[in-house]
Amino acid sequence: MSTPDSVAAKHSWWGVLALALSAFIFNTTEFVPVALLSSIGESLSMPPTDVGIMLTIYAWAVALVSLPLTVLTRHVERRKLLTWVLLLFVGCHIVTGVAWNFSVLVIGRLGIACAHAIFWSISVSLVVRLAPADKKSRALGLLATGTSLAMVAGIPIGRMIGEALGWRMTFQVIAIAAVAVLLLLRATLPLLPSEQAGSLRSVPVLLRNPTLMCLYLVTLLLVTAHFTAYTYVEPFIQHVNHASNSRITFILTLFGAAGIPAALCFNRLYPHQPNRFMQGAVLTIAACLLILFPCSLSIVTLSVHSFIWGGAIICFGLGMQAWVLRLAPNATDLAVSIFSGLYNVAIGAGALFGNHVANDYGIAWIGTFGGMIAGLGAAVCWFAFRARNPRAGASTE
Repeated sequence: MSTPDSVAAKHSWWGVLALALSAFIFNTTEFVPVALLSSIGESLSMPPTDVGIMLTIYAWAVALVSLPLTVLTRHVERRKLLTWVLLLFVGCHIVTGVAWNFSVLVIGRLGIACAHAIFWSISVSLVVRLAPADKKSRALGLLATGTSLAMVAGIPIGRMIGEALGWRMTFQVIAIAAVAVLLLLRATLPLLPSEQAGSLRSVPVLLRNPTLMCLYLVTLLLVTAHFTAYTYVEPFIQHVNHASNSRITFILTLFGAAGIPAALCFNRLYPHQPNRFMQGAVLTIAACLLILFPCSLSIVTLSVHSFIWGGAIICFGLGMQAWVLRLAPNATDLAVSIFSGLYNVAIGAGALFGNHVANDYGIAWIGTFGGMIAGLGAAVCWFAFRARNPRAGASTE
């Protein structure tokens, strides 16, 4: 016989699942251009590396509007807010799917960026609210699984649709999928009044938290480093490994597939060793970037490398979100909004810097330059946890 608590928990898990599927949709659309750079460039008569600037525009738009939109919508009931966010998302995908030049494409993507900014500002705290008290890490892991599945299935499928039917159809299919997710959210989410969203008065309090500020800096450095290379991974593999389209799709799928075991590792390891978990993820990303070129000379080493790299970046994102929630319990939406904004500043910076490296030094160098930035991030991460806990060996707090 079901108890009221068990029924409530089951209902909550359905809501978490709906948000995880939303994360799948949002992450698919953010990064699917990485797999379509060549197709978009050919269609619009642009070099693929110049099309990559679209990721910078998108990411910096998210960064610019995250905090203002989070503050403006802080009192809106969350299910209603998500409904309007998904409707904006669908409408802008329709615009993107009929774009006849780069300017129209960017306009559509800017609208999607606004929807993205609001979704990621509230989704992390919502899954934690919906999950049972002792299952919050698992709920974050499920949200990350949605992100991972975007890499495993969303981006490769988007690439295959783009190769077969044209890149515009990829965005139209995403719009149709978003309508289905919207209906699921409406059916599964309870009424969710805004809680602990924070306001602009919370910003000085957050700024006075030295560990949080250091981790924000780590986010800027690591994500910039990652996207210096990842934004151009498709033309990089073509240039260095001379891989076929099917092999490139396989590598992108493998990169994303690593997120599922990474989420499991997060559930098992992070609650007991949060410091070491974060430091391990940061060091692994730095190492993967530094050895990207030599590992890319063989499809076997590239496959192993991509799996480890993909798992490490998911572990980093999960661990960082958990730390932000932990360090800002009274202003979670605002703190996550700042994190999301900085993350997207770094995505844009990485795409821009990677474009500069590829054009001035050669695309083979994107991993090396990214690895140097990541190494600096690893040093800042070590300092942040060392300063927070002078006992070097202590990893649980």
